[in-house]
Amino acid sequence: MSSHPDSAPALPTIEWQDGEQRRSAQWRSERGAPPPRRVVLADDTLKADAAYRLACEGTAMLWQGDYHNARQLLQAMTRRVQRSRRSPAGDTSLAERFHLHRQAQAQQARTLGMLLVPVSAGHHIPLRRAPEVAAACTSVFGAAAADYVISLRELLGLVGAWQWRLKGVDVPALGGRIVPHYGVFSPIRGEYVDLVAQAPLPATTLAFDIGTGAGVLAAVLARRGVAQVVATDMDPRALACAAENLAQLGLAARVSLVEADLFPEGRAPLVVCNPPWVPARPSAPIEAAVYDPDSRMLRGFLAGLADHLAPGGEGWLILSDLAEHLGLRTREDLLGWIDAAGLAVRERHEIRPRHGKALDTDDPLHAARAAEVTALWRLVARAA
Repeated sequence: MSSHPDSAPALPTIEWQDGEQRRSAQWRSERGAPPPRRVVLADDTLKADAAYRLACEGTAMLWQGDYHNARQLLQAMTRRVQRSRRSPAGDTSLAERFHLHRQAQAQQARTLGMLLVPVSAGHHIPLRRAPEVAAACTSVFGAAAADYVISLRELLGLVGAWQWRLKGVDVPALGGRIVPHYGVFSPIRGEYVDLVAQAPLPATTLAFDIGTGAGVLAAVLARRGVAQVVATDMDPRALACAAENLAQLGLAARVSLVEADLFPEGRAPLVVCNPPWVPARPSAPIEAAVYDPDSRMLRGFLAGLADHLAPGGEGWLILSDLAEHLGLRTREDLLGWIDAAGLAVRERHEIRPRHGKALDTDDPLHAARAAEVTALWRLVARAA
């Protein structure tokens, strides 16, 4: 395998010993994991206990055997990681349980990320019984002129995301499907979409959709009769995803996409935002739609909202209260930010979650998830 980069900036390099020869290749990791320092070659003779031990020690295994055997080995390693997890003590607070849960997730990702597969130029896996992954990998990485190495776990994530993209996600409020791209939040939790589809519109001339992601809320507003929607996002992948969805829904002419941190220029009678709802640091770029360190986006939206509302306009904040039940943010914090921004609450609409985790009593955060409510806060500028 070669180590010549095919794009700028140059990708990191991973190295390993193959008999008497020192070899190298590009290293790809969408979650930003650094290339492992210790790499050994592995094949079908490697047992799960030995693989798990190597991974826990920080030694990566570059697979040379049958692809399906590698997948089975990864499943066996996953079972061992999950068995090694310790349940928190019964008197542990939900905030502590959350942080322990996040630590366990990060450790699991590091351990399982130690099983690697080679990928040849053109995104082809040179292993027995390997599937064709070129379309999935090209959709995320673009063309690959050089060979590279990737963790099998991340590769499976890319392939799974590609399958979701081909299938799409049905959104009843749209009467159509949304096609999620890799790294862009998928509207598989539909509660927040239903809230935007049902709340009374203050006007139908113009709306801003802040942090549009896959474009689902912009599409819902357009479907409801808003003549023009300006949708913003900082992530080029999200903007590309939104553009594809709006085009296939026949709404591209009514929604303008703008790369911006929060607000576009001007004012609108309706400004909508569904920020990440948990104030914690994402461990990978794909988690940025869920985790918002120090509630940066939430606080930024509230602080700038009054300056972007047309007279008599409303700002719709769609937010889960999971962080409150986890002890990561209080309701007083939220109300204080609303007040400090010169805003008042006109009305609040609520909906209970329908996702499976709310019913999973084995989830370490079940108590918080079972109590969770997603709300649409209708905010107005407070009279001077």
